Amino acid sequence: MQKGKLYLIPNSLGSDDLKRVIPAEVFELINNIDHYIVENIRTAAKFLKLAGLKKNLQELTFYVLNTNSKDSDITTFLDEAGNGKDIGLISEAGLPCIADPGSVIVKMAHQKGIQVIPLSGPSSILMALMASGVNGQSFTFHGYLPIDKKARSEKIRELEKKVKNRNESQIFIEAPHRNDRLLEELLEVCTGEVILSISKNLTMDTELIASKSITEWKNEKIILGKEPVIFILGK
Repeated sequence: MQKGKLYLIPNSLGSDDLKRVIPAEVFELINNIDHYIVENIRTAAKFLKLAGLKKNLQELTFYVLNTNSKDSDITTFLDEAGNGKDIGLISEAGLPCIADPGSVIVKMAHQKGIQVIPLSGPSSILMALMASGVNGQSFTFHGYLPIDKKARSEKIRELEKKVKNRNESQIFIEAPHRNDRLLEELLEVCTGEVILSISKNLTMDTELIASKSITEWKNEKIILGKEPVIFILGK
């Protein structure tokens, strides 16, 4: 029997208008898949409904994969692919496996000889880099910076040094409720000529993208609030 495939299905970055950011191929595909690996069943179900799911949700099987999942929890998630069934992996937002726990499933699929098919869609990280004006040929994504203030300041200095010495753009994110605290610290720690690019609510009606030097940002009054933000240091 031919094995099923693992489809990496893109989600929106927050907008309910999926047709703006999700390819039509995805809308057709979801009605051919009965097994989904997701971070949260409720939000995954909302996405599938918005994408035009014609089946009842009760007909689908969901496997939950998040930061609390143990290796022993996920060993059976791809079993149905061995029975010829296709499986979809959906991120909470954007692309699976990018700042997302899905890579462990993809690794397991390769080990089991299951074909992995990535589908195009929005990535806030890459879209922010595209729109930043800083070096897009050499960059690093760090995820979250340390929570401890001293450790975070040291990390920011380290990132700034890489920008200056290597012209390597440094990309990172923060928990939304700490956005403004991080911005304040970036302006305190970084030197004036470094560029800070901020991308907030990408693809949404409230989208904000701005790239300025640290000196210029110090003359601005901006409140980021509790919204998804991508921070980039560069030159």
